[in-house]
Amino acid sequence: MTDKLRVLLVGNGGREHAIAWKLAQSPRVEHIYVVPGNGGTASSANTTNVPSIKQEDFPALVQFAKEKNINLLVPGPEAPLVAGIVDYFEKHGDKSVRFFGPSEAAARMEGSKTFSKDFMKRNNIPTAAYENFSDYEKAKAYLDSIDHNVVIKASGLAAGKGVLIPQTKEEAHAGLKDIMLDREFGAAGDEVVIEEFLEGDELSILTFSDGATIKSLPPAQDHKRIGDGDTGPNTGGMGTYAPTRIAPPEVIEAVHKDILQPTVDGMKKEGYTFKGVLFTGLMMTKQGPKVLEYNVRFGDPETQSLLALMESDLAEVMVACAEGRLSEVDVKVGNKSAATVVVAAGGYPGSYAKGTVMTLDQVPEDVVLFHAGTSLIDNTLKTAGGRVIASTATAATLEEAVAKAYKGVDCIHFDGMQYRKDIAGRALKK
Repeated sequence: MTDKLRVLLVGNGGREHAIAWKLAQSPRVEHIYVVPGNGGTASSANTTNVPSIKQEDFPALVQFAKEKNINLLVPGPEAPLVAGIVDYFEKHGDKSVRFFGPSEAAARMEGSKTFSKDFMKRNNIPTAAYENFSDYEKAKAYLDSIDHNVVIKASGLAAGKGVLIPQTKEEAHAGLKDIMLDREFGAAGDEVVIEEFLEGDELSILTFSDGATIKSLPPAQDHKRIGDGDTGPNTGGMGTYAPTRIAPPEVIEAVHKDILQPTVDGMKKEGYTFKGVLFTGLMMTKQGPKVLEYNVRFGDPETQSLLALMESDLAEVMVACAEGRLSEVDVKVGNKSAATVVVAAGGYPGSYAKGTVMTLDQVPEDVVLFHAGTSLIDNTLKTAGGRVIASTATAATLEEAVAKAYKGVDCIHFDGMQYRKDIAGRALKK
């Protein structure tokens, strides 16, 4: 079947702009509708924004899909997946729609950290030692009873910000109170995971899956904190580079064999087959790789770097995942490096201004600007979020890719803009 694809892409971040950009390069894609989209997708090839529909309004999305004869649904962010968008479309949508994304049951791997940690334990997937708590007093008593460093995680969705790494016992108690009593992340903090602090280098792997076969993109490294030198509060991610030099090919092979394949096999065995892209956050410890977390969708901003490197047709890969025939499709990546630098609004990840007018200059070759928190109204580009836009570059070497990405940043202008000056800095020093 090589029917033309009419794609419904849900989301409005940099990840969604990158997915739309890559899908538009496929000869098989006829048109892409993005709900709601952003200022970048507004002017992308073969792409139409649909700002009138909210991404959580599943009945309106199904109705729109029927009107436009949509035959591929691609939910970008985690919230609609965790809320069961795929199940809703299966029940109420047209039977011709394929889904690139997991069911509500499979999306629990991201939607509940307590669920995913217990899954890892059941399936012998290496991860940090942990305890789950839904009772604040018990969690508090547990903190008092231990003397090793911990990480405290809100179990539910917290936009990538629900992970605390306290430096002292006092900070740990304050953080626990913020999450469970003061409800800093709302219902996401009804349960917490308290786990041992792992030392090592972090990397992420994005893995396509049709429920049985897996094929991964190269490992990437994200920069979570707002400030240079990994200082300041956590964000959704301030930049990435790929492939990372942290893990040699034989270690990545072992990760596939001992972690990624057993994860997908375990989900199938437990009755919730995973179709889509699985994001696995790993810590390379002295004892070997351990899983920090699973996400059930493309990472942001890893996707911007990885799709810039990917040579295969993304639409063909997505359809193969949906149809259970990923083994028939190649996932090819060029022998290059990519770097992405995120430009955020002043004040982010705290409070920040929206609606600031932006101007963009012509970027150099091999540089793409992926919009996130932007809107295009009456031909005027304005900021509309915390992470505003990112510059992604590819080159023969990591050094060149990073230098080019920063040249792209020089083409972005708006008041109060902030970005890290040290993306891939540690890798370049080694």
